[in-house]
Amino acid sequence: MDLASIRIITHDVDRLVRFYEAVTGTLAARPAPVFAEFRTATGTIAIASTVTVAMLGDDAPKPGSNDTIIVEFLVTDVDAEFARLQDVLEDIVLEPTTMPWGNRSTLFRDPDGNLVNLFSRPTP
Repeated sequence: MDLASIRIITHDVDRLVRFYEAVTGTLAARPAPVFAEFRTATGTIAIASTVTVAMLGDDAPKPGSNDTIIVEFLVTDVDAEFARLQDVLEDIVLEPTTMPWGNRSTLFRDPDGNLVNLFSRPTP
């Protein structure tokens, strides 16, 4: 079994796509107005409108209500990425910090309130 993607359900696909395009520095693939993907060598983040899960009724994911998932990106230089994104970030949770296990991380929220972690591993 292979992990295919993590999908974020939102009321505003365009807004979230613009945010993740700024974070990743890449353009999203947009096969439909209600769906977008950011494909990397190690995984995919999909962004989809609530209409894509409407058939689930009351069991459909509720945008902006996530408080358990962190979307994580491995980067080369956390401090440089944080500086590059200063104008885009509205909710910074943790400025660049060296964690007790050695990773350097910065955490912030996307426009729907999902936590995003940019991190780098310690150099050996």
